[in-house]
Amino acid sequence: MGVVIIDGSTVRAFVADEEQFKKSADESFAALDLNNDGVLSRSELRKAFESLRLIETHFGVDVATPPEQLTQLYDSIFDKFDCDRSGSVDLPEFRSEMKKILLAIADGLGSCPIQMALEDDEQSFLKKAADLEAAKLEAQAS
Repeated sequence: MGVVIIDGSTVRAFVADEEQFKKSADESFAALDLNNDGVLSRSELRKAFESLRLIETHFGVDVATPPEQLTQLYDSIFDKFDCDRSGSVDLPEFRSEMKKILLAIADGLGSCPIQMALEDDEQSFLKKAADLEAAKLEAQAS
């Protein structure tokens, strides 16, 4: 786990760097596509969001959420990603929704820098955004 200082501009810069964002989104998509069929199924996307434990914890304390409520949440997330209603999420749909999510995070962070503890997860978009900014700062200092 690493601690970074991050704000909305860090995340926006990452999204604006099309090469880095596309590479990160493509790597995440490939990691989520468990059967390597080129699309994400409802269960593959659910498994990814379940691993984030977005709703099952509250400040690190497990909370009991009825299974039907979790299914409804994950189904609504899938429906948001499946823009063309094909029943699966392709790579362009995934990139588009991840960009929207990251820009919403950037808006939420605003311009005030905050200190964040991030997992050393190679798939973490926020970690990649912080690493990209750190690399740019190092290059400027050299």
